[in-house]
Amino acid sequence: MTTTAPTSTRRAIAAATIGNALEWFDLAVYALMASYIGRTFFPEGDPGVQLVQAYAVFGVTYLIRPLGGLVIGAYADRHGRKKALMLTIWLMVAGTLLLAVLPGYDTLGILAPLAVVVARLLQGFAAGGEFGAATSFLVEQNEGRKGFLGSFQFASQGLSTLMAAGFAAVLTAVLSDEAMTAWGWRVPFVFGLLIGPVGYYIRRYVDESPALRDEEPVPSPILSVFRHHWGGLLIAGGSLVVSTALNFILQYLPTFGVEELGLDDSLSFVALFVTGVILTFGTPVVGLLADRFGRLVLMVPAAVLIGVGVVPLFAWVTAAPSFLTLTAVMTILGLLKAVYFGALPSVMADAFPVRARATGLSFSYNTAVGIFGGFTPTIATALIASTGSQLAPGYYLLAVSFVSIAALAAGYRTRGIR
Repeated sequence: MTTTAPTSTRRAIAAATIGNALEWFDLAVYALMASYIGRTFFPEGDPGVQLVQAYAVFGVTYLIRPLGGLVIGAYADRHGRKKALMLTIWLMVAGTLLLAVLPGYDTLGILAPLAVVVARLLQGFAAGGEFGAATSFLVEQNEGRKGFLGSFQFASQGLSTLMAAGFAAVLTAVLSDEAMTAWGWRVPFVFGLLIGPVGYYIRRYVDESPALRDEEPVPSPILSVFRHHWGGLLIAGGSLVVSTALNFILQYLPTFGVEELGLDDSLSFVALFVTGVILTFGTPVVGLLADRFGRLVLMVPAAVLIGVGVVPLFAWVTAAPSFLTLTAVMTILGLLKAVYFGALPSVMADAFPVRARATGLSFSYNTAVGIFGGFTPTIATALIASTGSQLAPGYYLLAVSFVSIAALAAGYRTRGIR
């Protein structure tokens, strides 16, 4: 059994959490600021078209994440989790810097949206390798507490949502729409640049994963994953589907409230802030419960409730659009998500052996996120536009919940995951 001293474990949690939070903070900020980014970097015209274009760039970023996952994941399996985590944080800082200082379409013309794509590709490549390296690093600290330790992977994502929603709520409350479009949306990206060096410093001085001490590197982790671990890829990726789709639905809901329901900008982002609090602090509690009672006993009921509950919740918020209704819906979905994904990182990690773990986790995670997550806001917007039904995103989430339930069942039967 792999164990480390409490002090080393705390340092490992801090190293994984602060860097992970920075990387997911930048991704969340882009989604929340999509309407302002669309006005800045895309030609003037229909605001709805600008929003779809901005979200499309958000989705295109996810196409490179499987490549980043393979390259950086294999690097982590061959050379260590620590070196991979130091690399990803600097790549993310480079992409964030470009977004923070890049002039808009009025100045650069067609070069502006192209440069935004480059910045997002850098961030996507870095995030692609972050999940596998960070999750492996966390669960390998202590085999007996892997549910709790792995939960910090997603708790840090909740923290990033919390910070991003806080920025969005405050900025839209104190700045005019013109000021937000002109420069206000850039403020969170500048903040992200300040966190980068802190995260790098912590990661540089943390100990390497103890699980690698007794495991010899394989010649090619990528070939090993694709030759011997297809089942693990399907289990890990499939179990993630409902969680990642719900994550981006939660990030989309404030924009849905503003664009479709006519709610106030700042109040809509406050609702997401409440959800961020739940995800940040509730997820580790679920990780503790998973170590004690089992993981699937929590995850399967949560997936079922997400699937059957999301359409009525969308119907409720569209029938009675208000800040309180939006907050209640996002709180319920946030609680269900926390229960499901608190134990999810350790479940995904158990689908792979140690020396193929970062590669397998990174590829399965980023493929699932790219297909079912990265384009979720675009799909949701397009579904509403094509069907005229504001309930359309709920039906999409209902469909993907069945995919994750099937993957968990396969993990139980073939990997003994409990």
